[in-house]
Amino acid sequence: MSERQLRDAEPRDLDQLLEIERAQFPEPWTRSMLLDEIGNHDSRRYRVLELAGEILGYAGVMFVLGDELHLNSIATKPGFEGSGVARALMDDLIFDAENRGVARATLEVAASNERAQRLYYHYGFSPVGVRRRYYSLTGEDALIMWAHWDEPKA
Repeated sequence: MSERQLRDAEPRDLDQLLEIERAQFPEPWTRSMLLDEIGNHDSRRYRVLELAGEILGYAGVMFVLGDELHLNSIATKPGFEGSGVARALMDDLIFDAENRGVARATLEVAASNERAQRLYYHYGFSPVGVRRRYYSLTGEDALIMWAHWDEPKA
């Protein structure tokens, strides 16, 4: 029986990543954008969760400063939402980030995406502002969220 495996995203994953992008986002990234992201090992880290060669989800971060990161993207393949894919990816990225000395993180999330917001709250993110009409195609606002992992947990 195959087990879920976390690993770095590779160019050979592009077709599956694009399939997930197009299914989950109204403004999906292009092939060249994704290729640039997963190929930039100096300041980016993209991880996939796969099962028997099928990518169930992916997530990527950009290391902004020595102790700060930006969550660029996280997405689960349709049909696998709520199955722990996003949490496994977040656990993996946060573990790596903490080992690199990252103390805080930021992200933007669609104001209507309550499922993603619940995930981010679980990892200590809190809303700090709004980017009006952030998503150009839909005109939807994005919440700006921050997490400070160097602060004691209440």
